[in-house]
Amino acid sequence: MTNTKLDKEEQQLLDKIESGQYESVLTEARKKQLQAVAGHTFKKDKRINIRISNRDLTAIQSKAYQEGIPYQTLVSSILHKYISGSMQDISAVQVSKKPQHER
Repeated sequence: MTNTKLDKEEQQLLDKIESGQYESVLTEARKKQLQAVAGHTFKKDKRINIRISNRDLTAIQSKAYQEGIPYQTLVSSILHKYISGSMQDISAVQVSKKPQHER
């Protein structure tokens, strides 16, 4: 095992996993769907560096762990879905659905 320092939340998660108390909610169908999406993002010929908050990174890493994929793959998938139009900003959609007099 590495000497990685875990924060309180990470340590609690690790303890639950090691004690057998953690139960994944990832279904086989969802896993296959995510693997297919990840497969479409494997052609990676450019590298970027971004700065994000520790809170956002932790949330992304947690979500990726739940989905059983590397967090970089999840980030790439999110960007791909947004750029291709299959992911939308919910708040923008909600505003556009409001009657004109409420905007």
